[in-house]
Amino acid sequence: MADFVQHLHPVLQALIRAVLLVIPSLLLLPIIIWWERRLLSWMQDRIGPNRVGNITFSRTSKLVPSFLQGKKFRLFGLMQPMADFGKLLFKEDITPTAIDKLIYLTAPALALFPSFAIGGTIPWGPYRFLTPVGDVNIGVLYIMAISSLGVYGIVLAGYSANNKFSLMGGLRSSAQLISYELAMGMSLACIVMATGSLKPTEIVTAEHGPLWGLDVAPFNLIENWNILTPYGLVACIVFLICMVAETNRAPFDLPEAENELVAGYHTEYSSMKFAVFFMGEYAAMFAYGLILCTIFVGGWHLVPIRFAYMSHAFPAFGDIWNVLDTLNGSSILAPVWMVLKGLLIITSYIWIRATLPRLRYDQLMSLGWKSLLPLATVNLVVVAIWIVATKVSSPWIGWAAVAVSAVILYVLYQAINRLNTHDRVDLASREIVMVDEPPQRRELDLVDPAPATTV
Repeated sequence: MADFVQHLHPVLQALIRAVLLVIPSLLLLPIIIWWERRLLSWMQDRIGPNRVGNITFSRTSKLVPSFLQGKKFRLFGLMQPMADFGKLLFKEDITPTAIDKLIYLTAPALALFPSFAIGGTIPWGPYRFLTPVGDVNIGVLYIMAISSLGVYGIVLAGYSANNKFSLMGGLRSSAQLISYELAMGMSLACIVMATGSLKPTEIVTAEHGPLWGLDVAPFNLIENWNILTPYGLVACIVFLICMVAETNRAPFDLPEAENELVAGYHTEYSSMKFAVFFMGEYAAMFAYGLILCTIFVGGWHLVPIRFAYMSHAFPAFGDIWNVLDTLNGSSILAPVWMVLKGLLIITSYIWIRATLPRLRYDQLMSLGWKSLLPLATVNLVVVAIWIVATKVSSPWIGWAAVAVSAVILYVLYQAINRLNTHDRVDLASREIVMVDEPPQRRELDLVDPAPATTV
């Protein structure tokens, strides 16, 4: 298979890789939508979609074999996304008159395009002849550049609709992008500095080395997944929050806040144009989930254990280690583990949506500028200190320098916060009483009324 693909024309090779990326991603979108609706219904104690797709065979028809007559097979509403797709496909497409028609029609495509463009740099397995579509040298920079284009579809949709609510939704999305793109870039810069490469494939290769770069037991038995390092854990948390905000998901779904903006930037869209926006949102969720898996969670490996090294360290169990290494991601199962990790990230999206309320807009901006960006910047400085100390001395000295610098930066942060305390204007505390207390009884009310007289 590898020799056959590698001897094809480069254009055909790229086409095959693109098809292997786009087709599975499109097939996964209905499953993701179904999973969100089912999981939200369980979390909110509802039933959710459970009817569409059930198959019931007739009890009397002679065309049905006897062993199937009267049988009912439940698909738990798995065909509900297809029914929704059919409804949107044949639904009346209403286009407002007072719009910028070219931009109005182009915006949904611009919202869908970046998700697949980002996926082109993500490796799904160890075989380079099939994945990624383009193993570019500036892969992380490419991901950041393309991800920033996703907001253009939202902003242009809000602008072209000639609707003040849509315009406000687009403006909110652009401000949100600026706030969280910087912190996301800083979190990825930490990993780029630590691995010394911008290529996602080389970042994954570095994650398969010994933990923390220490070639001593037990560190050399565990893979160096970035999430298992102190700086990588901080960067992963920042990236996770930022990617939720980048995809306009709850609690950062202010560009389409129903109670404030009706539906936000897609208020004036209907039928398939409306569906394309949601396809772009779910495709972006899945793409960012794969980026998180690639950069922080070991790529296509299922567990962070170096089975290949263990086969050399403990040769008595060599065959067992080789089998486990094959199952861990050195075979055709690698894409399966990537998809499962991506679906796990999608589950976290849904969990967050069902748990956290929508933020106020000032809270959203404050979180991005005052918390995530300073935290990611400090983490970047700590990583730089670790790299210099490791190059000059040894890995152990490097980690000691990380601990000392982290403590110093934390003390400085607390000191700066205390200096700024007197400048803060705290809102006066208010108390809202939903039910007024009964008024005090007057003195006259305390006196028992005169007994009634009877005639």
